[in-house]
Amino acid sequence: MRFRPCIDLHEGVVKQIVGGTLSDDGGELQTRFTAERPPRWFAGLYRADGLRGGHVIQLGPGNEAAAREALGAWPGGLQLGGGVTSDNADGWLEAGASHVIVTSWVFHGGRVDKDRLRRLSEAVGPERLVLDLSCRRVGDDYFVVTDRWQRFTDERISPRLLDRLSAYCCEFLIHAVDVEGRCSGIEAPLVALLGSWDGIPVTYAGGIRSMEDIESIRDLGSDRIDFTVGSALDIFGGTELAYGSLAERFGPGQG
Repeated sequence: MRFRPCIDLHEGVVKQIVGGTLSDDGGELQTRFTAERPPRWFAGLYRADGLRGGHVIQLGPGNEAAAREALGAWPGGLQLGGGVTSDNADGWLEAGASHVIVTSWVFHGGRVDKDRLRRLSEAVGPERLVLDLSCRRVGDDYFVVTDRWQRFTDERISPRLLDRLSAYCCEFLIHAVDVEGRCSGIEAPLVALLGSWDGIPVTYAGGIRSMEDIESIRDLGSDRIDFTVGSALDIFGGTELAYGSLAERFGPGQG
C-alpha cells in the first residue's frame, strides 16, 4: 500500500476541484484550493521524498505547458493523464511521463472501444499504460464515467471488467467521483470490491479525509490498494492530513 501524490491542473494552475463539477455546459465549478506555487514545486517535493507514480492530471484545455513543467521537474517519476490519445501518448512519454493515463478516448457508445484500446496499448506498451476507470454509484453498482466525469458508460466496475482490461495495461486508477474533492469519507463498498480482486495494481482516490479512512482502505483493500489524497492534505489547503506524515509512513519501503 503506497501513497500516490497528485498534481491536478486547471487552466494551468494546480487546483483541487470537487468531482463532477467540471463540465462544458457552463455549470458552476466548485474549487476547494488554488495553489500559489507552480506545478514544478509539487513535482520537486514528490521527487525529494521518492514518491514515484504520482499523477499529473490535465482537467480540460490550457494545461499542456504546466504539465510539461511538472514532468520536467521529475522525468520518469510522474504519470500523465488528461486528453491522452494514440496520437499524443508518445509525445507525453518523451516529455518525461513514466506512464500515460487514459479513460475517455478508449470508450465509445458507452462501451470500451477494443480497437482503440489495443492500438494504444501496442503503441506505448502495456507496461506504460494506466487505465482510468473512475466511476459513479448507481444503486449498489459503480459505473465508469468519461468526458470530465459527466457521461455514464455501460461498463460496471467488476472483477470481470478488471480481468478483461488488465491485459492491455499495467495499472488502474479509480476515482470515486461522487465523493471526489469533498473530504466526506471513502466509498467503502467500492474499495472492498477492488480489494477482492487480485490482479494488477490499483490506486483509489476519492473522499479521503483522515488516517482512519486510509486504514479502512488498507483493511478493505487487503493491503494492496494504493491511495491518493487531495483536498484533505495540508499542501492543498487541508487541515486533516499532513503530507510529510503520509510521505514518511507510506513512501518508499514503507506502507
